[in-house]
Amino acid sequence: MTDPNEQKARQKFAEAQKKAKGGGGFFGFLGGNKADEAADLFVQAGNLFKICKLWQDAGDSFAQSAELHNKMGDAKHEVASNYAEAANCYRKVNPQLAVDCLQKTVDIYTDMGRFNMAAKNHTTIAELYETEQPDMEKCMEHYQKAADFYKGEESKSSATKCLVKVAQYAAQLEQYRNAIKVFEEIACWEAEHPTLKYAAKNHFFQALLCHLCLDLLDTSRALKRYEEISPSFADSREYKLIKEIISAMENEDVEKFTEAVQAHDRISRLDDWHTNLLVKVKRTIDIGDDDLK
Repeated sequence: MTDPNEQKARQKFAEAQKKAKGGGGFFGFLGGNKADEAADLFVQAGNLFKICKLWQDAGDSFAQSAELHNKMGDAKHEVASNYAEAANCYRKVNPQLAVDCLQKTVDIYTDMGRFNMAAKNHTTIAELYETEQPDMEKCMEHYQKAADFYKGEESKSSATKCLVKVAQYAAQLEQYRNAIKVFEEIACWEAEHPTLKYAAKNHFFQALLCHLCLDLLDTSRALKRYEEISPSFADSREYKLIKEIISAMENEDVEKFTEAVQAHDRISRLDDWHTNLLVKVKRTIDIGDDDLK
């Protein structure tokens, strides 16, 4: 038996289409009232489809409402909101359609000068490329765009959260120079901030792990530079670990390297991102298959 809400949704969708075609051709030259009524009916249909968990139909309904408002050339906020709602629905069944709708939302908010909202939607696109539709390059691209918008609006904390993601994915893609540049930018800003200076050690540490994947001498130079920028970093466990790793690498001492990492891990648990980089560093002195435990 058909769900009554689904029946209502399909009736409203059909009625909205009929009203939208009233001026000759879909989204033709409608009178203002008919256009508004059609757009509202699409939204009503979309909400009913959501209740039925018919996500494709719900997304189509909200997208039709957005397109109708867009054709009328007004209510930009309504257009953006409906595209965003369509994206929320499409996300459950068709991530690419969700991305397409969110990109339209970004374009509208950018034209309106609402850059925080544009950044928020770029972040949502990046999250889609992290999970539902994995693509690290595109994920990085949208986190970077979000960060740029947030910076322009002086939303430094929000920008930093996005930049951390950019740097982490850059390192995973072995774009170590790019990752170092971003981690340093974050850490130097934090080091000068009275309430964030102790957080800087984590990002200096991440930058140094990327340095270790490239060149040992550069790592030693960077470590000295970071000491001068952030004296508190020089007192950290992360600083001590990097010093021990440099010594182990200079002496080609795999055992010392492993002991240093394991000792640090017992006190400050290393996540997969850090561990994966440390495995790569270890393999520069030991081509064996041993993993860090």
